[in-house]
Amino acid sequence: MPWLENAALKGLQCLDAETAHRMTVKALKTGLVPGSRAAADPRLAVKLWDLTFPNPLGMAAGFDKNGEVPDALLRLGFGYTEVGSVTPRPQPGNPRPRVFRLPMDQGVINRYGFNNEGHAALRARLDARKSLTGIVGINVGANKDAEDRIADYVAGIEQFADIASYFTVNISSPNTPGLRDLQARSALADLLTAVISSRDACTHTLGRHVPVLLKIAPDVADGDLNDIVEEVLAKNVDGLIVSNTTITRDGLSEAGPVDEAGGLSGRPLFRRSTIMLARARKLAGPDLPIIGVGGIDSAETAWIKITAGADLLQLYSALVFKGTALVDEILSGLSAKLQQNGLSSLREARDANVEAWASETV
Repeated sequence: MPWLENAALKGLQCLDAETAHRMTVKALKTGLVPGSRAAADPRLAVKLWDLTFPNPLGMAAGFDKNGEVPDALLRLGFGYTEVGSVTPRPQPGNPRPRVFRLPMDQGVINRYGFNNEGHAALRARLDARKSLTGIVGINVGANKDAEDRIADYVAGIEQFADIASYFTVNISSPNTPGLRDLQARSALADLLTAVISSRDACTHTLGRHVPVLLKIAPDVADGDLNDIVEEVLAKNVDGLIVSNTTITRDGLSEAGPVDEAGGLSGRPLFRRSTIMLARARKLAGPDLPIIGVGGIDSAETAWIKITAGADLLQLYSALVFKGTALVDEILSGLSAKLQQNGLSSLREARDANVEAWASETV
């Protein structure tokens, strides 16, 4: 019942943002949250690697850090979900408060700092899933106090290679000091060499080539983006995720929380992340799979991401303001876009506006 969902959303918005998030996860764990009402549209299916995504819309990492509700999220209509970021050892993250809503701007600032329960806890939950159907990616990170951060990423690959639908190597969070330094070319080359080598060893043992994607920040300079894409292609990384949160505060209308430290997501990130997406697509060429993230809050913004070069999509922050009904709204809207344009698949729409977006000024 939409009225009940709207009432629940308004109630959550009366709580502080982190408490509201925990309440949402608890509600999903009960199994009582209404699932998707939309009929599956085969035109929205996307085939990448050895996976068939029933639709392109995924839940971004950060919502379900500890793998508590992957199946509940899939029931909401998401084509896939991504758990994590997960680090080898549990860590509490930064002190609270550490997440702030910007209602007028439909944005969120967070400085969680990779708070999670660690590899062992996530592994136990994923092993306990009643069904292994559905696509569940695993986003791996490094502990804040790690002496060897590359070793932490490798440990994530080794721990989850037999159950991950795909991996995301997250070097883009602004909330772990020095983490984004791994985007620098020499450090990135070392990281990707180690991660891909570990994945390939797991392929030999397990018989499946688990796709590895690299998640980057939207704040990299053009020259650095070129270096990143060259390394991704040279090291045979399977895809890119563009992008994580921004440390900029461009165009915000509000006072107060806008000055809080952390990464900004939601609607204010849309323009910057879409420009970066298009530029990454131009640099990478047509074959590298790219997931577009940042500011998707409607069917229109989802369609724009696809035409700017995205094969798949992810969202998170928009749910804070629009609730879970947004999933069906976006999927039905994408189906309508295909119908309006006489297209039989999203791949036919991809890249239509890459040049225009790539030439925009950040």
